[in-house]
Amino acid sequence: MSTENMIIENLAKPHELERMFREEPEVFKSAFNSAYEQNRESQVLSVWFERLYFKEDELVAKNKMPQSDFMVMGALAVFAGISSRIIMYFAELDKISPINVLFGVIPFICAYFLYRSKPEKKILYSIISLIAISIIYMNLLPKENTDSIMLSYMHLPVFLWVLMGFSFTGNEFGSVKARLSFLKFNGEFLIIYATMAISGMMLTGLTLQLFSVAGFDISEFYFENIVLFGAAALSVVASYLVTTNMKLAKSIAPYIAKIFSPLILITLVTYLIVVAASRKNPFLDRNFLLVFNGILISILAISIFSITESTKDAKKSISDYVNFILIAVALVMNAIALSAIVFRLASYGITPNRIAVVGLNILIFGNLIWIISSYAGFIRNEKGSSAIQNAVTKYLPAYGIWAAFVTFAFPIIFS
Repeated sequence: MSTENMIIENLAKPHELERMFREEPEVFKSAFNSAYEQNRESQVLSVWFERLYFKEDELVAKNKMPQSDFMVMGALAVFAGISSRIIMYFAELDKISPINVLFGVIPFICAYFLYRSKPEKKILYSIISLIAISIIYMNLLPKENTDSIMLSYMHLPVFLWVLMGFSFTGNEFGSVKARLSFLKFNGEFLIIYATMAISGMMLTGLTLQLFSVAGFDISEFYFENIVLFGAAALSVVASYLVTTNMKLAKSIAPYIAKIFSPLILITLVTYLIVVAASRKNPFLDRNFLLVFNGILISILAISIFSITESTKDAKKSISDYVNFILIAVALVMNAIALSAIVFRLASYGITPNRIAVVGLNILIFGNLIWIISSYAGFIRNEKGSSAIQNAVTKYLPAYGIWAAFVTFAFPIIFS
């Protein structure tokens, strides 16, 4: 019996139609056309027609976009590389601060996102204005290594990262789904960037070795120019690859989250046990407190990455329980760190560093409380995963506001 007749005879058997399609897709598609011509009134065949041919129409429409996207990405990547090299040149002459190298990369990533998201003019002008103000303000600061200025430098990347998020989400900046997509972008970006960076390191090693054999030492020139240019340009390229649905990152990211979350949890618990046994005291040991806070921020970032990659709407998995415990441990660490910094603030007085750390710890504490309460409701089947997503995404502007305050206000307040 011909495939065409078999399709017609099995109209009431969707499982059989699916089996036929999967066994010989091209044969099925060829026979389907004749079957559909004879039975255009069939709703089953109408659905199959859309399934078989809608994607083709969609691809034709999309094929024009990647070409223009690629050209824009290429231009921005070149500008990022050139700008970064120029900035580093003046930084090496001590004309400007090295922190300006951020402005050789992030504005171009923002430009690519704005090109894709096509936001309203007020959003576009706001982002451009904030970036311009940041560039001007950071270069008006005295080139001194005071605490307030160093804190401003340290918080600038967070502020610019939030601006990058606004550029990514565009008109949907208030949407939980859009913010969640941006968080996922960050994890996938790191995977793609690291993969390409490793390839670049191999190319660098090969190039230097080849020139070395020929009697030329180009290492200084290569690292100061080619490597710096490539590192900056690569950030725009990685952004392009992730936003154009690079399957590699999207396939690997969930597995990284599932594998590393339990490993990090085990490492963290072991670390706390060792610290307790060694009687390290964050209330008295300043350096230990700083390391403690660094670990806490890292755990928060890893936890958010795990949540965005593993939380599903319907079913709970072992990853959700691991994430819940990880957040709980982070909350304990945050409570210890917050108590220690408040103790130091009361005992030794106000300094820019202590104010910055206590403010950040309060922010993290509030975020962790929201996340863990939402997670508890999710595990008890009282809430959906959207509650966890809300706790993660709706809190992001708070970090941006605090980063902006430290970046722009601290040098003035503590001058």
